[in-house]
Amino acid sequence: MSKKYLTGATVFTGKETLKNATVVIDGGKIEKVEVGLTAAPGAEIIDCAGKFITPGLIDAHVHIGTYNEDFPEHMEDANDMVDPIAPQLRILDALYPDDTAFPDALSGGVTCAQTLPGSGNVIGGQGIIIKTKPDIVERMVVEAPSAMKAALGENPVRVYKEKKKLPNTRMGSAYLMRDSFVRAQNYRAKLAAAEKKGEHFDRDLIMEALLPVLDGKLTYRVHCHRSDDIQTAVRVSEEFGLKYTIEHCTEGHKIAEWLAGKKVFAAVGPTLTGRSKIELRNKTWDTPRILWENGVHFCIITDHPVVPLEHLSVCASLASRAGLPEEEALRAVTVYAAEHLGIESRVGSLEAGKDADIAIWSREPLDSRSKVLKTFINGEVVYES
Repeated sequence: MSKKYLTGATVFTGKETLKNATVVIDGGKIEKVEVGLTAAPGAEIIDCAGKFITPGLIDAHVHIGTYNEDFPEHMEDANDMVDPIAPQLRILDALYPDDTAFPDALSGGVTCAQTLPGSGNVIGGQGIIIKTKPDIVERMVVEAPSAMKAALGENPVRVYKEKKKLPNTRMGSAYLMRDSFVRAQNYRAKLAAAEKKGEHFDRDLIMEALLPVLDGKLTYRVHCHRSDDIQTAVRVSEEFGLKYTIEHCTEGHKIAEWLAGKKVFAAVGPTLTGRSKIELRNKTWDTPRILWENGVHFCIITDHPVVPLEHLSVCASLASRAGLPEEEALRAVTVYAAEHLGIESRVGSLEAGKDADIAIWSREPLDSRSKVLKTFINGEVVYES
C-alpha cells in the first residue's frame, strides 16, 4: 500500500492550525504533518489546496446502532427497563452495524463514537467505543467495555414510578447506586474469602460487572442535567472512589467553578434540541464557554439520535457562536472528546503514530456552509461526497 499525501490544505492538528500543510498517511497511521513537504516518488497524492483538514470528529456520547433509524420505537435496544440496576447488560450485544445512521455519521466527518445504554435505569449497562465504518461489530470496536452507564434525574424516576417500585424520587436513585456498590464490595470480599479457602463460589454477573467500576478500571458515566443531580453524581462517585464523568452537564455552567475544583470531565449536550422536560429549562449554548473559562475539561456531544450524529460539527459551531473560541470548539469534538474517553493516544489529533482518521472539508469546518468532501478511517476513504 503506497503512502498517501494530502497536500496544500489548512490543517487543524488538534494542537495548532497549519497553512499549506501536508498530512502523510502510511499503513493506516499518520506518519507526519508538515508545511512545505515534498511527496515521495510513487506516493498517492490527494490535492487539498483550498480545503481544510481536521482529525475525524469524535462523539463521546451517542446511542447509534441501538436506537436505530427507521425502526419503530418498541424496537429500541438501548434501554432494558425491567430492573433499575442492570450493570450486566452490554451494548456490544445489541449493536446493529446496518443502522443507516452510520453512513450519515461518515458524511459528517464523524469517525469514532462511544455508544451507550440509555438513561431509563439507574445503572444501565456497559458501553463501547467504535469506529463508525459499518463492519463486523468486533472489528468496529476500539474499546469494549468502555464505561458503565448510570443515570440520575427525571428519566429513571419517570420509568419506575409508573412501575410502582424504586426509584420514585431522586433520593431513591441515589440510594440504589450506593446500595449496588456496597453489595458489590461485599461480593468481592466473599469471593476473595472463598478463593483463599479454595471453595466454590457462585458467579453473579450483576456484581461482577460492578467490580471494575469499584476498582477504577471502568469509568462510571452518569447522565445528569440538573445541578443537584450533578452534585449527587460527584458525591456518590467520591464515596466509592470511582473514576467518573458527568454526561450532559446541562446546568454545569451554574456550578462551573466547583466542577473545576473537582477536576470533573464533562460531556455537554445535546444542546441542539428543545426543552422537552423540566430539567432542561436552563439549557444554553453558553455552557461550553463558561466551562472553558473556568478550566473544566469538556467535550461536545449530540446524544444521537436526539441530535443526528452528522450534525456534531454544527453543535461545535453554535458553541463557538456563543463565545467559545473556534479552536476550542474543534478540540471539543476531537482531542477533548478523545481525552474524555481515554483514547487520546490513538485518535483525536493528527500526530505521528495515531490512527489516520481524517475529515477533508470544503470550507472552514465550523462554517455552516462547509461540507465533508472525504472521510478516512485507518487511512482508507470511507466516505466521498
